[in-house]
Amino acid sequence: MEQITLSQYEDEDSVFSDCQSSVSVIGMLPPEHSSLVRLPEGDVLHDLIKRRFICGLGMLGPKTEVLSVHRNSCSGVVLQARLQSFQLHAKAVAELREGNANVKYAWYGTRGEDDVNDIVSHGFAHVHGPKLLLSHDNAPLQSVRECVVGKDGVRHALLCRVILGRLEVVDDGTEQCYPSSEKYDSGVDSFSAPSKYIIWSNRMNTHVLPAYVVSFRVPPFKGIEKSEEEFLRPTSPWMPFPTLISALSMVLSARDIALISKFYEDKREKKISRHELIQRVRQIAGDKLLFAVIKSFREKKKQRFLYKQGQRMA
Repeated sequence: MEQITLSQYEDEDSVFSDCQSSVSVIGMLPPEHSSLVRLPEGDVLHDLIKRRFICGLGMLGPKTEVLSVHRNSCSGVVLQARLQSFQLHAKAVAELREGNANVKYAWYGTRGEDDVNDIVSHGFAHVHGPKLLLSHDNAPLQSVRECVVGKDGVRHALLCRVILGRLEVVDDGTEQCYPSSEKYDSGVDSFSAPSKYIIWSNRMNTHVLPAYVVSFRVPPFKGIEKSEEEFLRPTSPWMPFPTLISALSMVLSARDIALISKFYEDKREKKISRHELIQRVRQIAGDKLLFAVIKSFREKKKQRFLYKQGQRMA
């Protein structure tokens, strides 16, 4: 994954300004929303967003077709006011948090074209409950899963600017609907391997601003998910979860290990499925670490097997 950010190509105060090189809205989104302008292929931002989006999907990436990337120019009095409000809140959070508003990009999976237009026009609060869940910009897969398929199999994901401020870890499935104290502004699922941000209801429209719309087609998930989980299937050579947890405890924080252990117990008590357990472990530990741990386990297991075979032949 390239360690590169969109901000390298954008000025912080002109992220949503009209782009003269962009063409008017055509293609995958309704032309009625004049604030959205389509970025042509070959445009630096278009290619960067497309590349990061596809790379972030892992094994699903090569099978994903990005049809268009639109930019929110925030044209019109109301949207300009929303942009200015976002910038003012970013400055306010920075002053409150020792100069760091912690503004990031994050993904949101929409319910279709109408949802895109509603969110760009009116924000998030009118369609959501006590909290808004966004995917880390390097991990759009969860948001992609939540996208509703529209015409001709097309889905739309929003890449948003988010004022995160000071983060606190929020357990998955919690009923928490506001910060645990005034010290925090938003939530995250893990500090060591963040994949999900939690924005509380009173900040949805002030701390989140849609920046880009990515329209794409993707094949059915079932086969892809099976491929991604292959390294954790209960087939030989297989690594038992207790052994995996023990190995991860040498690297991850005690809090992350406690979460993984809790999810494992939930699986044993049939509160969650094996698939859910695997996905949560991947979110906490990250695929790179999991592959390394499981590869090491399998190599040691193979060596023990060969040693025993040698003892029998001796």
